[in-house]
Amino acid sequence: MSKKKETILVTGGAGFIGSHVCDKLLSKGKKVICVDNINPYYSPERKIKNIKHNFKNPDFNLVIIDIREKDELEQVFCNEKIDKVVHLAARAGVRPSIEKPLWFKETNVSGTVNMLELSKKYKVKNFVFGSSSSVYGKVNKAPFEETDDTSHPISPYAASKKACELFCYTYSHLTDLNVIILRFFTVYGPRGRPDMAPYLFTKWIDEGKQIKRFGDGTTKRDYTYVGDIVEGVTKALEKNLDFEIINLGNSTLIDLNHFIKVVEKAVGRKAKIKQYPEQEGDVPVTCASIDKAKNMLGWEPKVSIEEGMKKFTEWYKKNKND
Repeated sequence: MSKKKETILVTGGAGFIGSHVCDKLLSKGKKVICVDNINPYYSPERKIKNIKHNFKNPDFNLVIIDIREKDELEQVFCNEKIDKVVHLAARAGVRPSIEKPLWFKETNVSGTVNMLELSKKYKVKNFVFGSSSSVYGKVNKAPFEETDDTSHPISPYAASKKACELFCYTYSHLTDLNVIILRFFTVYGPRGRPDMAPYLFTKWIDEGKQIKRFGDGTTKRDYTYVGDIVEGVTKALEKNLDFEIINLGNSTLIDLNHFIKVVEKAVGRKAKIKQYPEQEGDVPVTCASIDKAKNMLGWEPKVSIEEGMKKFTEWYKKNKND
C-alpha cells in the first residue's frame, strides 16, 4: 500500500510568492491545495498564468475561494486531509492600505483568524505564516532582530500583519498548532507583483519612460530573491516548532540609487528619473538579521541583487506583452 502524500494547503497560491511555493512543494512530491480568490488587485490573467503549468498535475488542485468566507473555506478542510498550511494570502501594499484600511483588516486579520481556527479544528500539524518587515516600523538600528519592538507600525498594512502575528501566537499558545511566522524583506523576482519597484522600474526603463523616485534615493531596502524566500518557507514547513518568528532577508542594505543602477545594467538602458516627495507609510531602512534563520532553519540567502535582477529582467522581457 503506497504511503499517503503529505497534503499542504497554500493560500495566495496563485500570487507571486505563493505560485513559486506551489511549484517547489510539487517538485518535492507533495500534494498541493492552492487557495486563491484571484482578485483584480492586479491582472487575474497574470495569476492564472503563474500556476496554469500545474493544472495537469494530479497533485495540484486550485480552489477559488476568498479566505474571508469561513464556511466555503471549511469545505476545503472537510474534503481534504490537510497536513500543513502555508498562509500567504493577504491584501498587499503600504499605500493602498492607507487609502482602504478596512480591506486590510477584513482580509488580512479576519482571513488569518479563519485559517487559524480551521487549522485548529482540523488538527493541522504545522502553520507557516507570511508576515512582513513592515511590522518593524521606523527602527533606528540595523539589522532588525526578531526581538525588536514591533508595537509601532506606521501603515494599516503593517498593523494588519502585526495583528495577524498576535493571533498566530495566541493559537499556538492555546492549541497544538505549531506556528512559524516568517517576516519577508522586500521580495522580488520572476512573477513579481506589477505594483512593486523592481517591476515598475524595469518596465519604465525598458520603455524609456521616467521612473518615479520617492525621496533623494538614499532610502535602503533589503531585497530578497523569491527563490531564497521559497527555500525558507519549505524549510520552515519541515520544522516542528511550537512558535517562532524568523526573518527571511538578504541581510544586505541596497540604497535606492544603487538599485536603479542595477536595473539599468540588467535592462541595458539608462533611467530617466523624476523625484517625488517621500511617501507616507514608507520606512527609511529595512535590513534583516538572519542569525535565527541560519540557526533554526539552516537557511541563508544565495542570490545577489545583481544576479536576481538579471533573472527578473529576463522573465520580464519574455512576458511583458502578455
